[in-house]
Amino acid sequence: MGFLDKLKQGLQRTTQQFVDKFEDIVQRADAPEARTRDVDVETAEALEEILLMADVGVAATDQIVTAVTKRSRRGESLRELVKQEILRVLMAVPREPHSQIVMRGKPQVVLVVGVNGVGKTTTIGKLANQLRVQGKSPLVCAADTFRAAAVDQLQIWADRAGVDIVRAREGADPAAVVFDAITAAKARHRDVVLIDTAGRLHTRTNLMSELDKIRRVASKEVAGAPHEVLLVLDATVGQNGLAQAREFTSVAGVTGIVLTKLDGTAKGGIAVAIAHELALPIRYVGVGEGVDDLLPFSPYEYVDAIFQEKW
Repeated sequence: MGFLDKLKQGLQRTTQQFVDKFEDIVQRADAPEARTRDVDVETAEALEEILLMADVGVAATDQIVTAVTKRSRRGESLRELVKQEILRVLMAVPREPHSQIVMRGKPQVVLVVGVNGVGKTTTIGKLANQLRVQGKSPLVCAADTFRAAAVDQLQIWADRAGVDIVRAREGADPAAVVFDAITAAKARHRDVVLIDTAGRLHTRTNLMSELDKIRRVASKEVAGAPHEVLLVLDATVGQNGLAQAREFTSVAGVTGIVLTKLDGTAKGGIAVAIAHELALPIRYVGVGEGVDDLLPFSPYEYVDAIFQEKW
């Protein structure tokens, strides 16, 4: 299955809810007799409701509906206007080419953060596999030493992806494990170190202290490290995930988002809310349980998948 087909399949629940209702207002708004007049209040309200149900968020929805209403005076298709305005929100966020990790150091050091249960460890395993397939040599670091289950799960994913892992006993100093991982990566000539961190937002002070220490250790060992801080968010949580994102951004210096479990929700519009509210690029999206079900995020292909059509 190709990239776009996987993304479309992952967004099926969102599309089913979004497109069917959207088609009703498009047929009215794009009828020949309607194309010569402005979007009416009823159509604007219906569009607003659809976007909010898809979890696009209040602020982003307001921006999209306002822009569509203004531009409709030119007689453009409502479908194309909505697609263009959603894309405009997503493209307003600076991003690297193809949204993939860009090598800025040797080894490249990537912190992966997020609350427990969002798919953090699974994401690291999938990302390690993807990097290996691309010809890179990743190493994963089990720095969430507060939960034995997290380390064991990461070991399983490392084995599945066919990559090295550096781990320590339960309760060990996470920064010390990071030091060991970077040292091992240098000795083994690995390209990337993917660091799994603890997700303990309820102990914010401890989390901040721990991440600061990890940063200091990483930066001493590799210039510019950490080169990337990826925040993993669960798409099924919807708008509640934005609160988590703001908290982690304030303590961790997040540079990009990984949106997981997109296949398990009808509210895939959360990607638009993230771009609008956080001004952070979405690097990857998770669309399944398989090791190859982590996809680089593309705004164009995301909008295409939502509308189930090509630009």
